[in-house]
Amino acid sequence: PIEIAMSTSFGTKNVLELAAETDSRVLLASTSEVYGDPEIHPQRESYNGNVNIRGLRASYDESKRLSEALAVAYHRNHDVDVRTVRIFNTYGPRMRPDDGRVIPNFVTQAINDQPITVHGDGSQTRSFTYVDDLIRAFRMYMLKDGLNGEVINVGSQKEITILELAETVLDTIETDSQITYVGRPEDDPERRQPDITRAQELLGWNPEISLSEGLAETAE
Repeated sequence: PIEIAMSTSFGTKNVLELAAETDSRVLLASTSEVYGDPEIHPQRESYNGNVNIRGLRASYDESKRLSEALAVAYHRNHDVDVRTVRIFNTYGPRMRPDDGRVIPNFVTQAINDQPITVHGDGSQTRSFTYVDDLIRAFRMYMLKDGLNGEVINVGSQKEITILELAETVLDTIETDSQITYVGRPEDDPERRQPDITRAQELLGWNPEISLSEGLAETAE
């Protein structure tokens, strides 16, 4: 957690400092984690979040929030053209099997005919975005002039439960796996779904790859 907090915050500062010196445009890869366990649904960019600053996830969540504060400061004080993207649960081919996130876990378990381990009762929700859709949004955002200082959510508006995700994996991948239930981790957010109105209005962007299609490509 200490290395996470330091590399995220100081790493961002170093990039912004270099951008100020070289008049470069910066993409800040922020995260839906800045919203914490949200009390507003879906989450829009104006929402300041509900992060447990003393929780197990705090070093990541808070360092990303600090990164955004630094981005705003460099934009205001040094006129750095920095564009912030809050990324929601992206997945796709070539993720590490031991990545630790839910889709690599479920897909790896299914491929190896191991139990699909759902945390809690699986009623918590997420919105999963295929990597090609994410990168397309990045390119559109960075190549369009006049968006310096902006922040947008990028993610899927299709909200599903983790149990539904597990069932979709079982439907997509040929496997003998069955769903099992394990304990819920601390500070695990209850609901996640982006409001992508700003990305739609500023970029004309919408996700195009369905979850079943993306899961098949990831499993392959």
